[in-house]
Order: sequence, then structure tokens, then C-alpha cells
Amino acid sequence: MSNFETDAIRINASKSNQREHSAPLYLTSSFTFDSAEEARAMFAEEIQGNIYSRYANPNSSELIEKVCAAEGTESGIATASGMAAMFGSMASLLQQGDHVLASRSLFGSTHQLLTRVFPKWGISSTYGDISDIANWEKLIQSNTKMLFIETPSNPGLEIIDLEWVGNFAAAHNLILVVDNCFATPYLQQPAKWGAHIVTHSATKYIDGQGRVLGGLILGKKDLIDEVQFFTRHTGPSISPFNAWILAKSMETLAVRMDRHCENALNVAQYFQDCKDIDFVKYPFLKSHPQFNLAKKQMKHGGGIITLTLKGGLARAQRFIDELKMISVTANLGDSRSIITHPASTTHSKLSEEERAKVGISDGLIRLSVGLEHKEDIIKDVERALEKSR
Repeated sequence: MSNFETDAIRINASKSNQREHSAPLYLTSSFTFDSAEEARAMFAEEIQGNIYSRYANPNSSELIEKVCAAEGTESGIATASGMAAMFGSMASLLQQGDHVLASRSLFGSTHQLLTRVFPKWGISSTYGDISDIANWEKLIQSNTKMLFIETPSNPGLEIIDLEWVGNFAAAHNLILVVDNCFATPYLQQPAKWGAHIVTHSATKYIDGQGRVLGGLILGKKDLIDEVQFFTRHTGPSISPFNAWILAKSMETLAVRMDRHCENALNVAQYFQDCKDIDFVKYPFLKSHPQFNLAKKQMKHGGGIITLTLKGGLARAQRFIDELKMISVTANLGDSRSIITHPASTTHSKLSEEERAKVGISDGLIRLSVGLEHKEDIIKDVERALEKSR
């Protein structure tokens, strides 16, 4: 296997007879067969080949091959969105009567799956606090089948020890699923620590420019085979165009993440010395409670910063409204810097009590640091802080 950057650029799963240098778009719903026997053999899975774009398409196959090489996983599925990947990774491997142990700090929609969707199917869940993983042993039930975590968490940037959790899952024979969206496969590879399934909202950093939706479910082949059966017959397939965009975006992921991380560290350091801030959290700041753990399992600290301004909700809203360059939207991982107020947007469906348990106060702000010049990002922040006082 080559280095990350080389694989991301040079893997090309399919070429036509036109000798193209860049992978073409395969905008087709189905594929033809040379004979009735070939059609029969492909449907019987005796021979490999494309049948229908809901099953597979050369563009989605290239994306999967590139991301599997990056994550160090055996197989994968591309889906229409990140939440289709989160849902598919669980729904395909769980059944009525199963129990999921999950880290409490999860993306809001993942929380809704566990607390409102899966209980309708007789699938229960329990949350474990990231700050007290030693207590997770007591949360295991006789019917616990899966352990679902995200690290760094959204939006609190809590870090889970992947080596510990990999050993914990193995000891209890649990399927370990890790949402690796914030770190990306460039910064962190959960599979090498024991994760059986790795999920992504490819909408975020893998696209990197806020253009298309996509999701990824990656992992061990025997588990992905089960996921593939589920996704083939329920239809959360990614469009060929979106898969093509994301496969091309993988070519620049490393260089983009290097800049995201450099900018984020500089902005976090600015906030750390700012009198208007109650606290700032960033994995590669020494003030982060799990700084050493982040350094152990991540290449860099990522592109996300969380902070709380002095003055609570009113001050946070004034600050957001005074920004001139930084975008106000619920996305992240874009080339453009983005600010989000989680309590009123991405995590608004959680109750006040649920938000408090994962550290989402009304004054908490999530900043996705983009690729603009770091001095321009800091100038926009500095001016908005002054105007909002």
C-alpha cells in the first residue's frame, strides 16, 4: 500500500476505452449484459459486475476503494447521506431485542435514532459517559450487541481512547462502530484500534466544499456483506454524480486537512488568550483534558473548535450576528469557515436536560475553521467580539 496522499489520488477503479486521465461520470441507472447467462451469473453472484446503480456503480466503487485504503478497512458501502450511513450501520446489524451501548456525546440525529426510531423496533440503548468509561462495564446487558461512539464528539470535542474501547468491545464480543467524521481517515483510523465498522458523513470534510451529500459505512467484509444486503434492498444509494465528486475530493483531503488543522490551532490559541471567552476547547491545545490521548491517536487536532463566550446566550447571538466573513450555517468541514449555535440548531431536538448531560449550554458555539487565511479568520472574530460587547 502506498502513502495516504498517493492512494487517494492514484486509485482509479474503472476506466473506459477513451483513455481518460480523470474518472468519467457513469450517469446510468442500469448496466447491460452480453447474454442471458451473464445476467443470471451476476445476479447469482457467481461473477462480479455492475447490475444496477442502486447496488453499485463505477463512481461509488472508486469512492469506496479510496476510502477503504485510507481507513485500512476491507470493504465498504456509500450512501446518500451521512445519516443514511449512521442508520444503515445499525439497522443492518441489529434486530428486535438487541441493546446498544453508546457514548452519550453524539450528533443530534444519531441520538434521535437511538431514542425515538429504534425503540419502535424493540431495540434499546444505554448511554455511557465519556468522562467515566471505567463505568461502562456496569452498562453491559446480556443482550448488548453493539457499541457506538464518535470521537472527537460533536460538538463537545470529547476524545475516547480507541485502544481501550477496542479492547473493551473485544472482551464483550460487541460490534464496535466509530463515527470518524470529525477526524477524517487522514487524521485517525479507528479500524487499527479494533473498530469493526467506521462511518462518515462524507458531506463534511471528504467533500470539503459544501456541495453534495454522502455517507460511508466501512469495515470488515463479513459485516459489510450484511450491510450491503440491507442497503441494496432499502435503497439509500448514493448518486453517481455525488460519488464522483467525493472520489475526486479525496485527492485533496490531506492537503486540505493540513490547512484546516493549522488554521484551527492558530484560532484556538487566539481564543485561549481572549478575555471574552469562558473556555475554548480544541484537541491539540494543551488545556484540552484529553490532550495526550488526542496526540496518541490523531495526526493533527482537526478543524473544529468549541467555545463559550462570557455573557451566555445573548452574547453568543450578538457575536454570531456581528461576523462578516464567517458563514452562519449548520454544516461543517467546508473550505469556508462556519459558525453554528448547537443548542438552537443541530442539537435543538434534545431536551435541555439531555443537552446539559453532554455539555451543550445555551452559550456554546461550534466553529468549523475553513481554509481562508488565518489572519482574516482571526480579524473577523476579533471585530465581532468587540462589536458584541
